[in-house]
Amino acid sequence: MNRERGVEGPVVKGMPVSRTIAFNKPYGVLPCFTDSGGRPTLADYIDVPGVYAAGRLDQDSEGLMILTSDGTLAHRITDPRHKLGKIYLAQVEREPNGEALSRLQSGVVLSGQRTRPAEVRVLTEAPSILDRPVPIRFRKNVPTAWIVITLYEGMNRQVRRMTAAVGHPTLRLIRIAIGPIQLGDLPPGKWRELAPEEISQIARRIE
Repeated sequence: MNRERGVEGPVVKGMPVSRTIAFNKPYGVLPCFTDSGGRPTLADYIDVPGVYAAGRLDQDSEGLMILTSDGTLAHRITDPRHKLGKIYLAQVEREPNGEALSRLQSGVVLSGQRTRPAEVRVLTEAPSILDRPVPIRFRKNVPTAWIVITLYEGMNRQVRRMTAAVGHPTLRLIRIAIGPIQLGDLPPGKWRELAPEEISQIARRIE
């Protein structure tokens, strides 16, 4: 297959093909390309034409986003019916006990709706990650803990609302995987093209 890369991205036999990238969104960056208030956006980091975010990641959260020009793929990534797991590292106030973990795992009622069952575990050691440009809220008498939580839906600010509901507010939140796609060692503010086999893995997960 003959491919050429031009100003509109790769082409196959003269026809544009879809592009899909993984991006490590830094803290404080809006998950969109424009902002009338002049705040940092994806446009400050990504110069790939025609790609749009497949799902959100709040301004005060960090980590993996997938952006694609393939509308069908974007829909399949974000549609909760496909149950594509999204994995987060969350730094929370105090270490959750068994009861709190059980509530997170079985589902928490948010705005009258119970969340789907989640996978949650407490890390015995803090993960090896870069410091955030803006430090977390520090309270001398309140220790923190790191948990790994996997969700299969995408309610607004869901992780933060869930942990707050069980008495452990989230101080820092990093998404490290979307289905089979891992954040890995991709530096904050950088992006990479997904390989065809990675896109195929996503399709297999959500079929």
